[in-house]
Amino acid sequence: QVMVRAGAELNARWVNLYTLTLRAACPDEDKVEKQLFVWVTAGQVLHCDAPFASAEGDVVRVLADVAPRTPLYAVMPQPLGGLTVSGFRLRNHNTPLVLTHKGLVLAPAGGFDPSKDTQTFRLEIEVMDRNGHNCSGAVRVEVLPLCHPCVSFLEPQQAVTVPGVIGPLEVVTQVRASGDNVRYAILAPVAPMFFTIDEMTGKIRSTHRLEVAQEHLVVQAYNALHPADHATTMLNITVQGTDQREPSCVPAIFVSQVPETVLPGSTLVTLRCTGCKGAEGCLQYALEGPPASRSHFRMEGPQLQVSTTPDYDSEAVAAVGFQFTATIVVATGGQLPRSTRVPVLVTVTPVNEFTPVCPNGTTFTVPETAAFGSAVGLIAGTDRDYPPDSLEHSLEGGPGPEQPFSIDVHTGEIRVVGPLDSRQHKSYQLTVRLTDTHNDLDPAKQQSCLCTVTVHVQAVLDQAPVCTPEVQELWITARSGSRQPVTRLACQGSRDGTTLTYAIAGGNEDGHFQLEGNTVLYLPNNLPEPRNFVLLVEVWGGSGASRRSTVVALVVHVTPRSTPVPPSTTTPRMTLQKEPLVVTRTEAVWHPPAWFVAVLTVSGALLLAALGCMARSLLCR
Repeated sequence: QVMVRAGAELNARWVNLYTLTLRAACPDEDKVEKQLFVWVTAGQVLHCDAPFASAEGDVVRVLADVAPRTPLYAVMPQPLGGLTVSGFRLRNHNTPLVLTHKGLVLAPAGGFDPSKDTQTFRLEIEVMDRNGHNCSGAVRVEVLPLCHPCVSFLEPQQAVTVPGVIGPLEVVTQVRASGDNVRYAILAPVAPMFFTIDEMTGKIRSTHRLEVAQEHLVVQAYNALHPADHATTMLNITVQGTDQREPSCVPAIFVSQVPETVLPGSTLVTLRCTGCKGAEGCLQYALEGPPASRSHFRMEGPQLQVSTTPDYDSEAVAAVGFQFTATIVVATGGQLPRSTRVPVLVTVTPVNEFTPVCPNGTTFTVPETAAFGSAVGLIAGTDRDYPPDSLEHSLEGGPGPEQPFSIDVHTGEIRVVGPLDSRQHKSYQLTVRLTDTHNDLDPAKQQSCLCTVTVHVQAVLDQAPVCTPEVQELWITARSGSRQPVTRLACQGSRDGTTLTYAIAGGNEDGHFQLEGNTVLYLPNNLPEPRNFVLLVEVWGGSGASRRSTVVALVVHVTPRSTPVPPSTTTPRMTLQKEPLVVTRTEAVWHPPAWFVAVLTVSGALLLAALGCMARSLLCR
């Protein structure tokens, strides 16, 4: 049993005969093969043809001065499928147009309104047969404003043949249309490859040199003041140039820039080449050049395409200077093939793809006694974009009392720019911003990241104070009355601003001396005779058992005021005798013998005479 598949539709007007091959086989018997012919005849179904039955319907354009009751459109002028159409019915009645029982659409009895604008009327029509079948469609009537005279072409179709080669902007032909304010334009193709038209004169010119070309043009003439008034003509242009030159391509040289993220398969340029007679596709395209260029680009017919993405950040692309050179060879077939070459230069431009990366676990240690400008450490951030690791460094918040550090913009080196005290801040948490530079064609496209840097401040044990000098010998004359200053000790602690403590550690058993800060005072007690004292003063900074101190020795010679000072008490001064220093300087002097001086003098005189003769001979020529 042969059945029609569910959902299948048979149409006798499309296919009216199907040939089916049937094969049958029984056990232990040969196969049997027969053919079944199925004829499809037109059924008794009413159909409406397109475009009348389409959603937009058919379109009719008429002028506004058409005579009243003029037939404008005929709905199904012949019955379909052998059926007899019984009637036509207008579904919408908001139109002045008339529909007859024969399916004719007539102009209004009073004609159309001679308006300056285009009028549109839509008729929705239902077609019925005697068996109750029906179909429907629509007709849109556009009434064009009157124009006298209307635009029309003298020749609705033209064929132009150019026997030889034509140069660029050479006039091929000229189209002419009658009417007012006529302008010309090429409707098809939308972007003509070989020809252009003068809007005012209708002259058609070649865009470049043409040896062999064929083009079908649809030219429109229209009224510049009333664009609805227009007419079209078909133009077939054939250029039959001599087949003795190599192909000519546009562009003749291709220079371009592509971003490093260009996708494979992207078309960079499509060559428009002429110079081959015969069938389409007689030109052959090939790409020649270095292996690096051929690995990134390919030819697909006349199109130069990207085969692999040229990564700007790779060493291979950097090795060729981010530029690829190649040559497109365009050749003709035949017994005498000819070719032309199109140089290609493609420059790859950078794209900022990657974000800088902070180093892992950035921690530094600096002593609290570090001087201004001392180096703390280096931030070694990375960036995968080319040029690699081209980063700028900045410290969030900037240097200040709470953040006594600065960072070099280019090297990323952190330095101390303020005092450090481990007792106030044992560590600092710095936030460093890494910003990449020179990684994109647009300098404004930058990426950055924030890195956390820990700086530990290392405590430094207090050092013993330094006193200058450590041993002093002093002479004073005792006065009666109040205390008498002897000297002031000049000592300095291991840190600036450290408070020092002074105490007499020895030599003051009788209590003749006293300390006030770093000043040593003598207390008068009516000494009967001169006396010498050796005082030991201990100086220390800070507190605790781990303090470090310095001892200053003072030798004080005290003379009572009433006791004359013997001359012997004057400190004798010893004058050191200096041994003379003898410096010996040896100079080498050469005294030539007399015969050498005589030979040298005679040779110089002969040389001067020879030079004089040569100069004279040159001047006399």
